[in-house]
Formats: sequence, C-alpha cells, structure tokens
Amino acid sequence: MITITKSPDILQLIELAIREDLSLGDITSDILIPKHQTGKAVILSKAHGILCGQEIAEMVFARIDQAITCNFHLHDSDLMHPGDIIADISGPVHSILSGERIVLNFLQRLSGIASFTHQATTKCKNTPCRISDTRKTTPGWRILQKYAVACGGGANHRICLGDGILIKDNHIRAAGGIAQALKKALKHRRHLLKVQIEVTTPQEAHAAVENGAEALLLDNMSPEQIQSLVNEFGNRVFLEASGNINETNLESYARTGVNLISMGALTHSFHSLDISLEVE
Repeated sequence: MITITKSPDILQLIELAIREDLSLGDITSDILIPKHQTGKAVILSKAHGILCGQEIAEMVFARIDQAITCNFHLHDSDLMHPGDIIADISGPVHSILSGERIVLNFLQRLSGIASFTHQATTKCKNTPCRISDTRKTTPGWRILQKYAVACGGGANHRICLGDGILIKDNHIRAAGGIAQALKKALKHRRHLLKVQIEVTTPQEAHAAVENGAEALLLDNMSPEQIQSLVNEFGNRVFLEASGNINETNLESYARTGVNLISMGALTHSFHSLDISLEVE
C-alpha cells in the first residue's frame, strides 16, 4: 500500500495549499481572535463513508502551528456515519481556524475517493475481480488519490509511466501494429516486467496473445465479449477490463471472471464527502 508520511511530494503539496490560502495572512482571525486565545474544536462527519486523510490533517495543523493537538477517534479506512466525531482539536483558536479549510479540503476529497472506491469494491465482493485506479488523477495529487483508493479497498495501477509496460492504441499506431509493438517490447523489457497491451476487439485480443502478450487491457468491450475472452485466455494471460464501466454495469463486468477492472472515475468523478470543523 502507498504510504504518504514525510513524502517530499506531499510536503510540497501541503506547502502549496498553505501558501495559496495564507499568503496574505488570515485577516478575519487577526481582527477577531487574539493569538493567545486557546480553545477546542471537533471535526465531524456529516455523511456515510470511508475516512481518508488523517495524516495529512495532522501534518497541515502541525505545519501551521505546532501548539495544535489532534486526537483522532477514527482513522484512515474506518467507516463513518453522520454525526460521528472524527477528531478533537485543541490549541490556539486563531491557528485552528487558519488551517480549517486546508484540512477540510484534503479530508473531504480523499474521503470522497475512498468512499466511492469502497462502494465499487462492495459490488464485486463475491467475485475474484479487483477494482483499480488509473493515472487519471489531479496533477500533484496522484500519491494522495491513489492512497485514498487503497483506503477504500481498491488496488493501485501504475503510479507513473516508468512503473510498467502498457502498450496503448497510440503506441500501437506509432510502432506499426500489434505484432511490431509486442516484438519490440518483449525484446527490450526488463525481465521482471510483464508486457500488457490494449485491445478493443476480440480479433485484436487473439493477435496480441499470438504475438506473446502477457496481459491484455480489454478496452470498451461488452461483458459478453470479455466473458468469451476469459473462457479462452483466462488461464494464459492477465485480463483487465476498462472503459465506460460505471456503478450501474460494474457488477456485470466483474462477474465475467476478469482479473481486474480499472476505473478512472475513482479519481476524477467522485463526490467530496461532507465533513466539517466546529469550534466548541
């Protein structure tokens, strides 16, 4: 599972978030709240879902003011219900309010992804299929969003282009065809890497397997087409389904016996979870 603690990318993202919100200070809190005033607040869940972002919240508050104390009652991957107290926060009220929106931005979005992923994986719980993310992530947020997918019970696909060989349609055209692309990839790949290729028809799938493909990305195929390919090649190559798969048809794809379903929607079409911070 992806870890985020002290990741340079995450620290940089936190700095960016603080800079864009506090580059000119917090005028409202400066006027209304003395810097020495201390108090307590709670972070509340207002929806059903899966929590994600505890460490980020703690890192943000610590970066803003080390006098802030966070006591989380729920942790990443925990199920939340409306009214649940996620965390108690104490320390300088001015600092807590300055960090409120930054913390909630992280918690709401990451919990939204984790919750959406959990819903998707639940639909496939009686099948051998796993649900995976893609590289369709918000720039700068990839590690966090993939971490949220993992918190929701999903699998992580490639983190970057150097993680694995996946020959897509544009690669195939540029290389001169399926056979040519596979020949080059199999010849020059590192010995620990499988060669996966995207195919859009059963005919392309047959051509790919005949030319040595070790994994197929079955793109925009129907469940019936995928079922047929699973029956034919399921014991020979790794099979991944992708393209136009959503909450309504996900279960029918999972029942085909395909090894993996990758869904870009997990990280680009989720709804942020309703989470709030309230000063006591």
